[in-house]
Formats: sequence, C-alpha cells, structure tokens
Amino acid sequence: MKMNLANKLTLFRVILIPFFVAILVTDCFGSVSRPVALTIFVIASLTDLIDGKIARKYNLVTTFGKFADPLADKILVISAMICLVALGDLASWIVIIIVAREFIISGFRIIAAEKDVVIAASWWGKWKTTFQMAMVIMLLADIDHPAWQTASDVVTCIAVVLTVVSLIDYILKNKKVIHDIWM
Repeated sequence: MKMNLANKLTLFRVILIPFFVAILVTDCFGSVSRPVALTIFVIASLTDLIDGKIARKYNLVTTFGKFADPLADKILVISAMICLVALGDLASWIVIIIVAREFIISGFRIIAAEKDVVIAASWWGKWKTTFQMAMVIMLLADIDHPAWQTASDVVTCIAVVLTVVSLIDYILKNKKVIHDIWM
C-alpha cells in the first residue's frame, strides 16, 4: 500500500507519542522536559488538523486513514491524560469518563462495521477532541496564574461535557444500529 501525505502525517503523530510520554514522565531534559513535551504534543495535535484538511482537499481519504486517524487521536490524548494523572495534574475520574466513552464508541463501531455499517464521526466528536487537546495543552503549559488556572478548569469542564454529549449524540443518531446489535 502506497502511503499518501495525509496517512504519513497520521503515522508521524503515532510515532511522536512515545517520545512525548518518555520526555514528560522521565524528566530527561531536566527543567525543559515539560516544555519539550508540550511542543511535541502541539505538533502532534496540529498533524491531526492538517492531515484531515489534506485528505479532504486532495481527495486522499482512505480506509486506512478513516481507521488510523481517530485511533491516533485517541492514543495521543489518552496517553497525555494518563501522564497528567500520574503527575498529579488531572483528576483520574476525568480520564475514566473519557476512556470509557472511547471504548463504548469504538466497540459499537466495530460491531457496526461487521454489519457493513460505517458510523462517521460527528461534529460533537470533533469538538470533543479539540477541547480534549486544548485541555491537555493548557495543563501541560502549567502556567501559574489564577486566570490561567480558571481557564484550564473551564476548558477541562467543557471537554468532559462534550465527551458525554458526543456519546449521547452518537447513541441517539445510531439507535437503530445499536438496537440491531442487541436483537
């Protein structure tokens, strides 16, 4: 299979994840470890925006991309959130809600795919991912200022709400598929 640019960017995002995690949790760059990890996360997040635009603009949408792009997003964001929990910067219950949503949606998508039903991402899901990435960026930046802390808390709350809303939206829009699964 020949890889197009959009798919190469998705793979690049996946390749960045272990470097991001290692730098963040090992503190291998000393006092600049967190800013370096933040930079890697921002670059990886931007590849998500760019690969989608390229795929749509140049008609490079592939089955691999439809599968790998959202998976890369999930691995990137969940890895970052787990690291932030380990560092004491994010409450574990937030990660549990987000991870549970991802498992539920992914499970339904797999079952639907077995029935030749493709369930596309919704705008709620895209906004959810955007706010989750923004939350991670704000928490990684770790700016010690009350206004920043308040903004981080607000973005975190929005990310959690969008996670739940996108799950509800997904279930409501696909209730026939879900009903068929159980019948």
